[in-house]
Parts: sequence; C-alpha cells; structure tokens
Amino acid sequence: MILLRRLLGDVLRQQRLLQGRTLRDVSADARVSLGYISEIERGQKEASSECLAAICQALELPLSTVMAEVSGELAREEAAVAGLTSLPVATTAKVRADVTNVAA
Repeated sequence: MILLRRLLGDVLRQQRLLQGRTLRDVSADARVSLGYISEIERGQKEASSECLAAICQALELPLSTVMAEVSGELAREEAAVAGLTSLPVATTAKVRADVTNVAA
C-alpha cells in the first residue's frame, strides 16, 4: 500500500535538503516543532493543512508545487505496483492549465 504521508514526507525532505536547510532552520521558520517535522518527513505523522502550509511557506515553496510532486511520485509508484511501464502523469504546467480553465 502506498502511503501519501510517506510520499509527502519524501518530497518535503528532498526540497529541504536541496535548499541546504536543516530541520532546525525549517522548524524555526515554520514555528512547528523539530520533532514533528521530522516525523512528517519520515511518513510517521499526517500533517494538517495548516502545518503543511507553514512548512511550505518556510521552504518558500507553493503548496501546489509540493502537491504536484507528490502526485507525480504517487503515479510512478502506482505504475510500479501495477507492473506498468508508465501511467499518464499530470505535469505542473498541465495542473496549472486545468486550474486556470476551471477558474475561468
């Protein structure tokens, strides 16, 4: 079974490490405990929308970008589990276009 919280944690950790940031840095900026962010990154805790928004803001990343990355990872894992070589994966540009079309 694919756990969204694990995928979300992986994406958040990857983004934090790409920025060269520590858990302590992000914790202070997000005003979320270091231990809790660590548990989120390890997929042990579900992040509330408010907590996730605070972490994304601390990382200076739009929540939509993080969720698009999680969606892509989810599609890849689903394909692997199903034994498929590929599944259609929404790109960030496609997601933006869909949102724009809905808003119009």
